[in-house]
Formats: sequence, structure tokens, C-alpha cells
Amino acid sequence: MPKRSRSKQGKKLDLNELAASITNEATNENPSVEPKPEDEGKNPAAVALGRLGGLKGGKARAAKLTKKQRSDSARRAAKARWRDKKPS
Repeated sequence: MPKRSRSKQGKKLDLNELAASITNEATNENPSVEPKPEDEGKNPAAVALGRLGGLKGGKARAAKLTKKQRSDSARRAAKARWRDKKPS
């Protein structure tokens, strides 16, 4: 599956953000960029390491499991998905 673009080009702005961006562009001003609240206090090295583990976690786990363990895990997952479904 292709990755989605994370650029601001495709992002829709609300009216206030649009007005601010037009004003900033017209006056050649760049407001100071403040860090997002969720970014404050995070160690960038730890964030990168966590992302690295997340990227390879599923593949590494699947390679470590035996065929029977993978089968049992898939069976439990299927049961969990269908547990509360009512027949129509």
C-alpha cells in the first residue's frame, strides 16, 4: 500500500488558518513556530527508537513464532473478531 503524503499542500485549512497564511505570505512574515504540546518533553532519540521498534515489531514477532503458534494466534484473533457479532 502506498504511503500517504504528509505535506501541507493537501491539508485543508480552516478559515482562520487560511487568512493567517494569506496575510503572512502577503507581508513576507513568518511567525515563530511553537512546539506542539504533545512534542514538549519528549526525547527525540527515544521517539526515533520507539518508531524503529514499531516498524520492525510485527515482522520480527512473526519470524520468531512457530507455525503452530501463528496458527493459534490467528485462531484466537478470529474468535475475538466474531465473538459479539449477531447472525443476520
